[in-house]
Amino acid sequence: MLLIPADGGTESGTKADYAPVFNAITRTTGLQFDLKVGQSYGAVVEGMCHQLADIAFFGPVAYVQAHKRGCAQLLAVGVEKGASIYYAGMFAKADSPIASIKDLKGKRVAFGDVNSASSFTFQIAMLLDAGMDPVKDLSAIRMTGSHASSLAALVQDQVDVASLSFDSYDKAVREGAADPKTIKVVAKSIAIPYPPLALNTQLPDGLKTQLKNAFQTVNKVPGVTPDMIRGYGGGKIDGYDTKFSEEEFNVAAEKLALLTDDLKGEILKKAAAR
Repeated sequence: MLLIPADGGTESGTKADYAPVFNAITRTTGLQFDLKVGQSYGAVVEGMCHQLADIAFFGPVAYVQAHKRGCAQLLAVGVEKGASIYYAGMFAKADSPIASIKDLKGKRVAFGDVNSASSFTFQIAMLLDAGMDPVKDLSAIRMTGSHASSLAALVQDQVDVASLSFDSYDKAVREGAADPKTIKVVAKSIAIPYPPLALNTQLPDGLKTQLKNAFQTVNKVPGVTPDMIRGYGGGKIDGYDTKFSEEEFNVAAEKLALLTDDLKGEILKKAAAR
């Protein structure tokens, strides 16, 4: 089981987020899971596509990348309050004059991983939609590798704006890594399909079916407590949907298409030059 390093990539971070629900699946199926955190989003895609993982936790964009290569198919997405969505955000200090996307001109901005939907892709798309050129209009770009590190850069005054998901922000607040009184929301994305769990396409069909059935019903199994039903950011969720449509990820694919290889290359070049 490979996990993208959404919240720092530490064994005690992202790994701990998903350990409870996989322990619940072990209880219901007898299957054992070895959870590991990838060094980057791209590393998890490559791990899946090189048969180094049976299951992976992806961001929506990383999932689209792996699915297009034919090595990943949906296992399940988390459900919270009847929906399987989340949001990307851009955050600034509460006393900052920055109030909207257009105020980012000339500012320093932190992003997470270049293959992350909610700490890079959707924020860059919001800048483009606002008529801004992220390479020319931002004074500095910092690629931190994770949501948590982007927020930390803001808290430490290393940047003016941080790009991360609202789930990651909420987790940081819960853990005392950020004080909500000192931070404000500058921008919020459209709804994004919930970060999925995916199966390696090479797994036997019987095992795929067993895993899908287990996730669909895990929240209803005797002995499995609500505290074990965890999702992205370690947050408690209602359960898992294994019948979620692949087409829902088209919105992530559309935003990914806006980021040409040339644009990503220029962004990474600017980040390396700081």
